Amino acid sequence: MTKELTQSHVSAQSFADDELKEPRRFKVLLHNDDYTTMDFVIHVLKKVFNKTEGEAMQIMMNVHKNGTGVCGVYTAEVAETKVITVKNLARKEGYPLKCTMEEV
Repeated sequence: MTKELTQSHVSAQSFADDELKEPRRFKVLLHNDDYTTMDFVIHVLKKVFNKTEGEAMQIMMNVHKNGTGVCGVYTAEVAETKVITVKNLARKEGYPLKCTMEEV
């Protein structure tokens, strides 16, 4: 009986070690366009990504000057949800704002 418990404990521990992997991470990006207003981009960054006014302003300026801006890094499911949320908000307001995710 003791031998069985020891063997199963070792197997369970080995299995647990194999399963503990960091989840894949994705950065969510906003892309510049000629139609979406800076105010709307700031609104999205504050509402969807919980950024402060200053953080939102800095990311918006990166989008404006560099063509893209990183909104945050998340697990796949969270990143997907944020991309969809941004696209839905933009379409609802009539903006073509592009939001994508890219593996880090």
